[in-house]
Amino acid sequence: MKALLLSLCLLPMVLLAQKEDSAFIRKIASEILKNGTAYNNLRHLTKNIGGRLAGSPQMTKAENWGADAMRTAGADNVIMQACMVPHWVRGGTDKASVVTINSKKTNRPLDVLALGNTVGTGSKGVTTQVLAISSFEELEKRKDEVKGKIIFYNAAFNPTNINPSTSYGEMGVYRTRGASRAAKYGAVGTIVRSMTEGENNHPHTGSQTYNDSFPKIPALAVGLRDADYLWKICRENQNVQLTINTYGSFLPDTLGHNVIGELKGAGPEVKYITVGGHLDSWDVNEGAHDDGTGVVQTIEVLRALKAVGYQPKHTLRFVLFANEENGLRGGNKYAEEAKVKNENHVFALETDGGGFTPRGFGFTIDAAKLQSIQPWVQLLKPYGVYQLASGGGGADIGPLNKGLGTALAGLQPDPQRYFDLHHARNDVFEQVNKRELLLGAVNMAALIYLVDKYGL
Repeated sequence: MKALLLSLCLLPMVLLAQKEDSAFIRKIASEILKNGTAYNNLRHLTKNIGGRLAGSPQMTKAENWGADAMRTAGADNVIMQACMVPHWVRGGTDKASVVTINSKKTNRPLDVLALGNTVGTGSKGVTTQVLAISSFEELEKRKDEVKGKIIFYNAAFNPTNINPSTSYGEMGVYRTRGASRAAKYGAVGTIVRSMTEGENNHPHTGSQTYNDSFPKIPALAVGLRDADYLWKICRENQNVQLTINTYGSFLPDTLGHNVIGELKGAGPEVKYITVGGHLDSWDVNEGAHDDGTGVVQTIEVLRALKAVGYQPKHTLRFVLFANEENGLRGGNKYAEEAKVKNENHVFALETDGGGFTPRGFGFTIDAAKLQSIQPWVQLLKPYGVYQLASGGGGADIGPLNKGLGTALAGLQPDPQRYFDLHHARNDVFEQVNKRELLLGAVNMAALIYLVDKYGL
């Protein structure tokens, strides 16, 4: 009975708080949807700077732009947090061609891109037979056939997965580990089916990692239509030969920066909430959805909170992370410094799923906390978010959780189109819808407000 009476007494206070929160989130939303600068910022980042591979001149240009954009947005303080980043260069135009089919000469080019961090073939290229397989299990069964050949992994996305991210997780290992798995048995190169279901022939690059126990061999990705063609001729003919040419190499590590804008907290203790995306991208596109949208949404959350006069309790850090794509040096450096300085990081939010319509947030927190914040869904539903789910965060903020136990979340936009352009030449500004981009920023700002006010 006492518990019931207490609940009844508290109910008006709860309803009042919900009303206040709803009104304030509406204020944030109106500010972003009327006056948002994210779309114009993205246009500048993609069209005036373009691809921003770690170590490149465009990386430095983007860092300087990011710092200026933070100041313009109203940051109380802007920090350039130094970290050494890898400097891989593509070095030329990647090529592959079918040159013989059962000893009969032909010249059928394939649309390919070298995978990030891969070695080159040398100026003469590599010409040899291709062995087409569908899985690592098949590689093991046919390991005696591998020596001296180019291995073609035709591992396709599972179309029955409703979320393509699940398929990406399943197939991504062929891109990241396929070269070394094949080199173990004497392969001289690899080609992987691009990590996409996109109805085009754009090859999708991305980072791959060598196992130092085996030789380093060149690795490429091929567009889906050419992947289907290559699979067909390899299955129908005994001997298909390819010529591949790649030119990738590493230069010495160079200086990069996490670009950090701060809004100082008014609370008695210095505690930090981080929100961010990664500033780097691959060199073959404009890096619009991956992760230009995350970058400009991060800046927009800062601008909007400042514009509506919000005074946070926690110190809010807005971070444009360095080198997510092929090293994660920025995310690791951020967490490392936080640990060394004994900083109290209570929450971190990342956006790295593209600038599509927001659908939810995924959290890395304990089940009881996740259950306790479910009422927030009603505050976010008007802006497109309908779930707060278990499992989420981001590559850049993952080290905070691992090293400091920080609670994490990741914005979850609609995933159906993301892998049509992920790491491919068509990831350009024109693929981004302004309304969807701004709605993502609205929900991020709303979540930061709720976490700052109520905690996790």
